[in-house]
Amino acid sequence: MIVEERSRDIGHFLVGRLLPFKEKRQVGPFTFIDHMGPSMVGPDQYMDVDQHPHIGLSTLTYLYEGQIEHRDSTGAIQVIEPGSVNLMIAGKGVSHTERTPPLLRNGLPHLVHGYQIWIALPTDLEETDPKFHHIRAEDLPHWEESGISFRLIIGEIMNRAAPTPATSPMYMMDLRNTTAESQAFSFDHHFYGEIAFVVVKGGIMANGERIEAGQMLIAKAIPECSIELSVGCMLLIFGGEPLPEPRYLHWNFVSSSKQRLEIAKEDWKNRKFPTVPNDDTYIPLP
Repeated sequence: MIVEERSRDIGHFLVGRLLPFKEKRQVGPFTFIDHMGPSMVGPDQYMDVDQHPHIGLSTLTYLYEGQIEHRDSTGAIQVIEPGSVNLMIAGKGVSHTERTPPLLRNGLPHLVHGYQIWIALPTDLEETDPKFHHIRAEDLPHWEESGISFRLIIGEIMNRAAPTPATSPMYMMDLRNTTAESQAFSFDHHFYGEIAFVVVKGGIMANGERIEAGQMLIAKAIPECSIELSVGCMLLIFGGEPLPEPRYLHWNFVSSSKQRLEIAKEDWKNRKFPTVPNDDTYIPLP
């Protein structure tokens, strides 16, 4: 399958949504993928995503350019930079904000480019206590093979494991062609479950088709296919074992139970969620 980004306006940003879509609601436990930017921020408009809630999922933020300050109701405050990972496990309920850090509100424009990803939690963790994790870029496994650089963002693959907490069998990698010619990359026994590719820059060839930046390719058979990365290609690979139960989505909520979504909606309307310290902003339920 080849999936096109669908543009969506979120205030001062245009994001490209890749997942979910009608024919495919999840890839492994990955439920939602938004491509942020590349967008220029400042000097008159900064990123200010006010307080909003989540349940039943982990949010993963990964940047290529710029910085975003994360604050949440666990008390976590963390500026994410390119190559590092912010992972917030929402569990039974969390609120958070995402903003341009104070140091970048200096009257100068800067570029923001990255991905925000939702990972559905297994049923036994859907009501866990919220937690926040930040993993520095230098602490993620990083290596090169046959002209391709790899950075493992979360999960286990290719005999390596990331320190980012994974709540079910999954993987997500940043791949880059570091040479002056195209490079082949083949599947083998290291891969498991479902797998998809998001082309960040450049393009890939698969089965005679070229998939460009802004498109996602979902493999139908593993391990019976290979791809070729163009010169300068940047690619995200993600996937894993599908969760055994279907997941339902409403706004920022994910759950294996439709009734739980209704409870979350009422709780947010009635201001029953935990709140970000010293922040009284509130995005109403749509």
